[in-house]
Amino acid sequence: MQIEENPHGVQTADLIVGIPSYNEAGLIAYPTEKASEGLIKYFGSKNSVIINCDNHSTDGTRETFMNTPTEVPKIYLSTPPGVRGKGNNLKNLFEKSRDLGAQAIVVVDADLKSITPRWIKNLGEPLFEDFGFVAPLYVRHKYDGTITNNIAYPMTRCVYGRRVRQPIGGDFGFTGELAEVYLRQEDWTPAVAAFGIDIWMTTTAVCHGTPICQSYMGRPKVHKPKDPGKSLGPMFLQVVGTIFEMMIKHADFWKEVRWSKPTAIFGFGLGEMEMPPPVDVNIERLYDKFQTGCADCESLWKDILSNNLFKKLSEVRALPLGGFEFPANLWAEILIDFAVAYRNRINEKEKLMEGLIPLYFGRTCSFVTESEPLTIQQAEELIEEQCEVFETSKPYLLNRWSE
Repeated sequence: MQIEENPHGVQTADLIVGIPSYNEAGLIAYPTEKASEGLIKYFGSKNSVIINCDNHSTDGTRETFMNTPTEVPKIYLSTPPGVRGKGNNLKNLFEKSRDLGAQAIVVVDADLKSITPRWIKNLGEPLFEDFGFVAPLYVRHKYDGTITNNIAYPMTRCVYGRRVRQPIGGDFGFTGELAEVYLRQEDWTPAVAAFGIDIWMTTTAVCHGTPICQSYMGRPKVHKPKDPGKSLGPMFLQVVGTIFEMMIKHADFWKEVRWSKPTAIFGFGLGEMEMPPPVDVNIERLYDKFQTGCADCESLWKDILSNNLFKKLSEVRALPLGGFEFPANLWAEILIDFAVAYRNRINEKEKLMEGLIPLYFGRTCSFVTESEPLTIQQAEELIEEQCEVFETSKPYLLNRWSE
């Protein structure tokens, strides 16, 4: 059941811009304005609509959205009171896009401060040129998106063999045809209904052979930044849990994949590089949370990890903060062991995911330390090297999965 306000009586649309939200009254007006400008400027011949797919916000998000002056008509959609989750918002959007017969759907975050009208062009245009899914490419601060950099991107490359730099970027485009594919899927878990939705959409597109491209946004992503050691929240469990669930579902697909291949890039490079705003990271907090987790989770880790990995992890644990290093190859194989345990221990999934968090803090602490003296471009090269390490771990994954 969804709540809908459609004051312009929109019945059909070629192109939709969807803005998922929950309590974003202070920020939603800006992306709404830019979406309208982009639709008018670059898709003037298309029949367009902007849809706010909301979680029944109580802070005035609906009023702000509907009162934002736009040349393009707007629709407000909401889940019923008490039903939360970005995935639930997007499911409403998939259904509405089917009702409107949309050819293309672009989604942008409600808290975006850096969106320009051109973002709508860059995410939308490839959908009218034979691509089915468009992922964003933007400059991000080297400490922004640590779940992407240390888990989602390297795992997508290692497991599925696709180099999609922002598989959980939050801003993307997809065709009406792919929206139908999404609606037919039966693995709509509570995690997918929440923050697991982005990686679920990307992985589903890859495994269905959808033509995928990445599109340069031309500006850094500027939104509400988060210190990875401070505000992890349920997002980590939902994203990483969904990655593991998808590995189980699509094992027949990825077992045949050996190395990664690049993904087509739409648009013209980054040109003049605008610097994203800094992201403050507390290294001491990350290190302390890793060490606390070592004490709390030791028996669980010993149970899950191979003897060799547990031994290497014990050596990492003994390192002081000054000389701390959590190597990428150890991290890759730990994630693989956790994925296998997640498949095998059906009743312990939550416990397993909780046990992975301190290890993520340890790996993030190591990455922040290693990349601290590096420029954004050099940090990007470091992430690429880590991905290559993950890809060399594929035989380990295949062996452990078949045991």
